[in-house]
Amino acid sequence: GRPVLLNFIFTTCSSICPLTSRTLEEFQDKLGPEAARVHLMSISIDPEQDTPSRLAEYARKFHAGPGWQYYTGTLAASLAAQRAFDVYRGEKMSHTPVTLMRAAPGKPWLRIEGFVTPDELVDDYRNLLTAP
Repeated sequence: GRPVLLNFIFTTCSSICPLTSRTLEEFQDKLGPEAARVHLMSISIDPEQDTPSRLAEYARKFHAGPGWQYYTGTLAASLAAQRAFDVYRGEKMSHTPVTLMRAAPGKPWLRIEGFVTPDELVDDYRNLLTAP
């Protein structure tokens, strides 16, 4: 399995989500060809509005490479994912910026609360890969 970097977004968000999505865009740019090794995942917290076509449009806006997928599904599945990663905050406007990354299946998740720069994210990623 390859490293995973995960965040939660919704396409009509005008504050946190564009900033965290821009950070992931710059993260993949900074990694260059190495970005193909990382599975970037953005999971919608508003699946009722975020259709696959709306997410595809959002992905284009942030120049998502082939390794960056956007996920939507049922409301129940979205809530289950949010709860599994302890990011559920009730109303979608109450969500906070959280990025999670894992070096490989079975390895622990690194939880990054708040906003980070693309450089900090690259540093965290490289440190995670070299951790025992």
